[in-house]
Amino acid sequence: MSSDPYLSVKALTKYIKKKFDADPHLRDVYVKGELSNVKIHTSGHIYFTLKDNSSRLPAVMFAANARTVKFKPESGMTVLIRGDVTVYEASGQYQLYAQTMQADGIGDYYLAFEQLKEKLAKEGLFNAVHKKPFPRFPEKIAVVTAPTGAAVRDICITLNRRYPLAKIVIYPTLVQGAQAIQSIVQSIQAANKSDYDVMIVGRGGGSIEDLWAFNDEAVARAIFQSRIPIISAVGHETDTTIADFVADLRAATPTAAAELAVPSKAELLERLLSYRTGMYRMASNTITKEKTALNRLTSSMPFAYPDRLYRPFIERVERATDSLQREVVQTYRRSREQHAYLDRQLAGRSPENLIKQSASELDHLQRRLDSLIGQSLRNRTQQLSSAMRTLDALSPLKIMDRGYSISYKGGQVVKSVTQVEEGESLTISMKDGNLAATVTERILTSKGDNKDG
Repeated sequence: MSSDPYLSVKALTKYIKKKFDADPHLRDVYVKGELSNVKIHTSGHIYFTLKDNSSRLPAVMFAANARTVKFKPESGMTVLIRGDVTVYEASGQYQLYAQTMQADGIGDYYLAFEQLKEKLAKEGLFNAVHKKPFPRFPEKIAVVTAPTGAAVRDICITLNRRYPLAKIVIYPTLVQGAQAIQSIVQSIQAANKSDYDVMIVGRGGGSIEDLWAFNDEAVARAIFQSRIPIISAVGHETDTTIADFVADLRAATPTAAAELAVPSKAELLERLLSYRTGMYRMASNTITKEKTALNRLTSSMPFAYPDRLYRPFIERVERATDSLQREVVQTYRRSREQHAYLDRQLAGRSPENLIKQSASELDHLQRRLDSLIGQSLRNRTQQLSSAMRTLDALSPLKIMDRGYSISYKGGQVVKSVTQVEEGESLTISMKDGNLAATVTERILTSKGDNKDG
């Protein structure tokens, strides 16, 4: 056993963290406080400080939980938070991990509604200039709503009774629950791929929670971007949603929307939709059994709190990402400074001066080359004149001027009488012409020779 009584910082921090995690009172806490230093990361995580008059508590809400918050957390808001408290080992400080967040003193839904309404109004999504006109006699009408219920029934009955010439296409849509927002947006986008004259988007009445999908920003922007004019028909006459403000026309009820969409024509048409209740019952029973098994599994450690296993890594990644972003900014700044320094150095070495200097040197070399070429030409001229005089002095023509001649035999110069025989023809070249001759006799001038010799 080691005799060293001192712990490392890491070991002590891990010990403290285990104490926090083992305390059942810290696994599920309810805290009320004021938001401060709220930072919503691009990943969806929310970092903030929860404070009151005398204390401050660092806190974080990961993206999976943050998506359930109806409003946008802002500094200064008083909120009610449920979560757990543990130690973040990297910094050695304890912090609150929020799982749910509610506004205190004002409803979450009302606060989220007002925040989104103010945001979209500033962007101009409610302006009358963007409202599209409706055709007087529509031929095709798209209806985006739930496939069953009072709303779709009232719309279809009213449309067929008032104007049976119009073709009605229902886009079955979830209008309530977690998947409703995506379903509504997809249905609006799908309808815009066809040539409809009018689109009715809505549902029947209900609580604010039931109608909440029509207060979502994604739904509002899908309505605004639609090329087909849209009538919003959500809830009863007293219900007002963000979709009502963005739509080209707002109807108090689904029935009123159908009346606004087409001219009056009394004729009823019932449309029957059926579901296989047995399949739903089977699916419900299966889900119940699987959920029971899942609850039994997740209640055991460490599955009871699996998120605690990866929390430190999530925060470490976020901090590393922030550090990397800062380093990129610093590297970019240093590169700009170096670029500016090189620009100044380049400016000190003016290309114009270098060109002028090179031009001067080129001019000097050109003059020197011209001088050398002239001198060489004069030398060559003198050498040529001397050679021509020498050649002229040695020319056979000069000798022929003094009475000499040259004999040729078959184009070859005859240098000796021994080269010819009697009777052969010769050509004798003189200074003013040639003579054709025939050898009649050879006379040798060498001493003791006769004419044959």
